[in-house]
Amino acid sequence: MGTFKFGLKYWKKYVPLSLLSKAFSLIAILCDLALPLIDAAIIDQLFAYDPAAPTGGALSFLYSGALGAPQSWQLFLNLALIFIGVFLTRIVFLYCKNVTFQWCGLRMECTLRDETYAKLLELDGETISRYNMGELLTTMNRDTIIFKEMYSRILMNLFDSVVMISFSVATLAAFDWRLLFVPIAIAPFFIVCLIRYLSRSRKLFRAIRAGYSELNLTVQENIDAVRIVRSFAAEETEIQKFDEKNKHIYDLSTAQVKLTSKYNSIFMGFQQAGYVGTVAVAVILVLSGNIALGALTAATTYVTKIISHITQISRSCFMMQNQLVSGGRLKHFLTEKSAVPDCPSALVARSAPHIRLENVSLTLGEKQILKNISLDVPYGKKVGVMGGTGSGKSALLKSLSRVFDVTAGQITLDGADVRAYPLDALRAEYAYVFQDVFLFSNTVDANVAFTKPDCERETVVEATEAAQAARFVEKLSDGYETIVGERGVGLSGGQKQRLSIARALVKGAPVLILDDASSALDMATEKRVLASLKSRCPDHTLFIAAHRVSSVMDCDEILYLRDGEIIERGTADELIALGGAFAKIYRLQTEDGQIDDSTYGRAEL
Repeated sequence: MGTFKFGLKYWKKYVPLSLLSKAFSLIAILCDLALPLIDAAIIDQLFAYDPAAPTGGALSFLYSGALGAPQSWQLFLNLALIFIGVFLTRIVFLYCKNVTFQWCGLRMECTLRDETYAKLLELDGETISRYNMGELLTTMNRDTIIFKEMYSRILMNLFDSVVMISFSVATLAAFDWRLLFVPIAIAPFFIVCLIRYLSRSRKLFRAIRAGYSELNLTVQENIDAVRIVRSFAAEETEIQKFDEKNKHIYDLSTAQVKLTSKYNSIFMGFQQAGYVGTVAVAVILVLSGNIALGALTAATTYVTKIISHITQISRSCFMMQNQLVSGGRLKHFLTEKSAVPDCPSALVARSAPHIRLENVSLTLGEKQILKNISLDVPYGKKVGVMGGTGSGKSALLKSLSRVFDVTAGQITLDGADVRAYPLDALRAEYAYVFQDVFLFSNTVDANVAFTKPDCERETVVEATEAAQAARFVEKLSDGYETIVGERGVGLSGGQKQRLSIARALVKGAPVLILDDASSALDMATEKRVLASLKSRCPDHTLFIAAHRVSSVMDCDEILYLRDGEIIERGTADELIALGGAFAKIYRLQTEDGQIDDSTYGRAEL
């Protein structure tokens, strides 16, 4: 499917109103074309009246005498009233045209933005990772605005130009067909130049768009990493990086300006040649008595309109190259297939789900992340997951709710493959707390109540108390109404993690997953948080991925992963007795005093 055809499916719902807009435009164009005829009649019948002059063709209806005798005040007043009426009618219909086509364009833009945002949320993490942040921002903002302009403004401009040129040519032919000789002779050369111009401009627009994506990415990265940049005193390096991206866009834009200036000069030469040649032919026809003087003035006006609308066509086609580039990127993004497709079934898990993994393997790209993982987790079981960095802990936990789809084996929920559940229903069973916490630019209350925005304040308070966050929240400037800012700016890592745990508790899902969610907490606070979770959710299934053995000591079963495989499993006592990798970590952390932390009992504020 071509880019233009792809956009039509979003534009088709506005076609009736778009056709109405074109009807308004057609009436306005006809009024505009009538004004030179009225001017010609005023000249021929009032100021340069010649009974012997030719009065046929397109001007006949104004020379019938029904409006008044030649060179009379009656004729002048009637022609003046007709002129004013036609002019005002044109203004009214132009207004109606502009309102309708702009409304259609804005609605399409809004629809495209909604579609791209919905697609962003639909796609899985692996697919999204193929796009950088600058590319996504450009697609969702700049491309939607540019692409809709092709269907609203540009198609309207092309329609106006084609209609205006067609009627102007027909009117000139009605005066005398020889008035068209010069424009017809120039047309082939104009078309060849226009085709070359459009081909080169599209390549430039692709490069400019890529440049803007890279620039947006640079800005986004520096916004997110502003503290890192400052801490390493790398401002000059980042400024230089930005300047290089900016200079690249400047060079491309300069090349675009040169290309536009070059071809605009060529087009202007053709247009002036057509205008001068047509006027010369018209003068010859007047002097030879073939057309009247008023027809000469009208002919020059129509030639000017033809030239201006040919210019508008060239500019519109030039702008379309940019719009087609943006539309191509939108099409590519909106037609992406998620690696984790939704299932339209009505299957719903029980309130006490039983999870089972059977020989599960996961490969992302060319790297195998998980290998033959088997695990039985009846409802209420507490499972600890340990392993070094890159061992597959997070991938294993994310596979439970199909953040990743396993590539071998299967994960079942209550005996049914998780791929048989609708994604919403499946993910409603889990409440995740990740190590990399994201807090929205909103109040503490809104962040904690994210999954249940209409819940009572008491629910939020209970959750923050369970997450050991209530004390520091109450000390904030506005308590639960404090704006914590984008990414939780102003809060420590431990504070963010505790708010994230509170957010998961408000969701109330039967399965709680803590993916290294207490890494920023001191040992004492972590113990209190875990004790509170077990007290608040004694029957819930709990998965805890951690690097500290203190986080998983009380779990019913502990898995130790290495390179995506389970190399040890059992209770803490069993693994310590085994003397393997877990026991080694246990002894190391116990010798360092990390299990029996002396800070126990002191709250982190």
